Amino acid sequence: MLKKKRRKKDESINAGSMADIAFLLLIFFLVTTTIAEDKGILVQLPRWSNTPPPPSPVNERNVLNVLVNGKNELLVENEIALIENLREQTKLFISNPMHSHDLPENPAKAIISLKNDRSTSYETYIGVYNELKGAYSELRDEEARRVYNKGFEMLEKAQQKEIKNKIPLIISEAEPMDHIN
Repeated sequence: MLKKKRRKKDESINAGSMADIAFLLLIFFLVTTTIAEDKGILVQLPRWSNTPPPPSPVNERNVLNVLVNGKNELLVENEIALIENLREQTKLFISNPMHSHDLPENPAKAIISLKNDRSTSYETYIGVYNELKGAYSELRDEEARRVYNKGFEMLEKAQQKEIKNKIPLIISEAEPMDHIN
């Protein structure tokens, strides 16, 4: 009698094409995924001119001086302040709810002067800038609710423009300096 030889079954999985499949999946996800771009800070810059602009008279009561030194310390009107309090200080300055003679007559005349040291950290600079813009956003939202009983974002474009004209965002940013004390 002849015995048939039994073939042993190969119990391993053929993984030869797995690398190809993984590579195709990688390409698929790279092509279909959108990468969020950092849009940066949107700032309207003045038009370039070779001649410096004439100095415009500015009433000191309309200017809030904000300085950030090289040690990342915040000075508001030459007094040490915390970034956490900057938004409220800015809102009080711009809105002048007590009609103080040391603050702007109205929000349209308020100017925030921002100066920083070259060695100021990026995080501190962005934190200060965010608080200043946040103050304007909150004031605009409060005005929109007072006038239209809606949040600023819910207004029509013409109504938003009206609120922006009442409370214009005016941040004057000086070129960074070396060693602000």
